[in-house]
Amino acid sequence: MLALDCALAFDPSREDEFFSALSSRPAVFVIELHQPEAEPYLVRTADMRRRLERLLRAPETLSKRLNLREFAARVRYRLTGSLFEQNLVLYQQARQLFPRRYRDLLRLRPPALLKVNLSNEYPRCYVTRRILADGGFYFGPFPSRRVAEAFSNEFLNLFKLRRCQIKIRRDPSFPGCIYSEMKMCLAPCFAGCSQSEYEVETARVAHFLASSGASLQSEWVCEREAASQVLDFERAAAVHRKLEKLAEVLRGLPELPRKLDELDAVVLQPAAAENTVAVFAVRGGRICDPFFLRFDELSSKPRSVEAILREHLEASAGSPPDTSSSAREKSATLPRARPEETLADHLALLTRWFYGNPRLGEIFSPQCSGGTSSASAGTLWPYRRILRACSRLLAPET
Repeated sequence: MLALDCALAFDPSREDEFFSALSSRPAVFVIELHQPEAEPYLVRTADMRRRLERLLRAPETLSKRLNLREFAARVRYRLTGSLFEQNLVLYQQARQLFPRRYRDLLRLRPPALLKVNLSNEYPRCYVTRRILADGGFYFGPFPSRRVAEAFSNEFLNLFKLRRCQIKIRRDPSFPGCIYSEMKMCLAPCFAGCSQSEYEVETARVAHFLASSGASLQSEWVCEREAASQVLDFERAAAVHRKLEKLAEVLRGLPELPRKLDELDAVVLQPAAAENTVAVFAVRGGRICDPFFLRFDELSSKPRSVEAILREHLEASAGSPPDTSSSAREKSATLPRARPEETLADHLALLTRWFYGNPRLGEIFSPQCSGGTSSASAGTLWPYRRILRACSRLLAPET
């Protein structure tokens, strides 16, 4: 948890000394009041001194602005170097101080996801904002429900998974739906396929999403080459048209969406300290607390920056959760929540930053040395690109 690591007691009789000790930089702060039962005032700001002067200076006559001068006892704060860090600190502090209503205070809404409900006998793919511990296949996040639905409608045209919401009874007398009439569904409703055939199609859909379309592209490229080798050029041309349609569908897929338990990334942000970059690792969609690359200190160390990045990113990738006493104390500072709720919160923060405009900072995804899952294969991070991005953050172009 990113703590509010600075504190100042507030005494109205020594207000000039108090305000002169404050920085005019972005920060997250909380004003603690004299009454123990009173709720503290938590806020983020782009200029901490100016914001606190509005709240704690003697109010103007007949002013309706909020003023806490008579109630404030102490101010705790943390200077931040980016909006991404600010939102993460604000989320952690709000969750600790207001566990019942922090989502409303932060206007935190779970992002849109695609879900394949694998617990259903005949699964379908649909858009949802809820994450449940039901063994479902979740893919996202998307910038909006509209974008998720548009991509879902387009890519499902490449498969024959059902889209209806009825309960499947496998009744041969059932008339079916329009998708079965157009041969765009395997039609399990009137026993148009066996359960094993439907399971194969479901696996193809999940594999398509997990590989961001690469599995179907590879399948059709092999099919086109096989048709060309036997001089079946009509079939090869038909498969080529299918590949063109697939490329058009994939153009509607944003860069961020992944299978959620494989959503690993590195987010680079400028830090509050001079010549420092904050490195936020994203593991399975959850944002980890940052480690800081302090380049003024690193210049005198024998190890390279790449070696330090490798230690933090790769050494912790396959390690089990930290169960030490310090880790338990750290996790105890936050109220307990279901893992699915915490994941939804972190995805909302990540989505808010990634699809924001303008977006400050950079993000990098790992490259797998084998397979499609970073959990089952060696994970390779683009260290050279990460280092070049650090240079851009430390010396931004005008």
